Amino acid sequence: MFYEPARRNHGLPHDPLKALVAPRPIGWISTLAEDGTANLAPYSFFNLVSENPSIVMFSSAGIKDSARNAIASGEFVCNLATLELIKQVNLSSKPIPPDQSEFELTGLATAPSRMVKPPRVAATPCALECVVTETLEARDRHGAASGRHLIFGEIVGVHLDEAFIEDGLVRTDRLHALARCGYFDFAWVEELRSLPRPA
Repeated sequence: MFYEPARRNHGLPHDPLKALVAPRPIGWISTLAEDGTANLAPYSFFNLVSENPSIVMFSSAGIKDSARNAIASGEFVCNLATLELIKQVNLSSKPIPPDQSEFELTGLATAPSRMVKPPRVAATPCALECVVTETLEARDRHGAASGRHLIFGEIVGVHLDEAFIEDGLVRTDRLHALARCGYFDFAWVEELRSLPRPA
């Protein structure tokens, strides 16, 4: 089959694009609102986009709480979404008023960050403290605004549970990092295969 995404002429009951560009890592973003409310939400349009400087990016469809708070405060934390926390990750996507906290909704404890003000998820084995470097609104090929807002942040601090380091390497398979696939599907890393690059 062939279809044009802008025309949505695939003839299927659901857009298959998210199932094709998969798995996608989940940015579990925590922020602080101006009134001090701690916000937490998962974003599957997320990734590490630069190594030096260390930059991550998440994309928000509309100015949701996480995007609004990150833009206003200039800070956010990316918490590692893991298989062990999958229920809380999913529950934290529930739409609730801005003055209510997903930490309270999910029963997750917070832990203080060192370099930024937003708290991190205490139960996660890894968290990236970030300072916003730039934001932009994605545009289509005709230059029309999309309402999708990209927030880029430089990683200024990394929390990592040393229990997941073995022989000097982080064991991603033991972290059980979550990823989103299409529809309501999740995947997680539990098996690795090493393949050195050609000389």
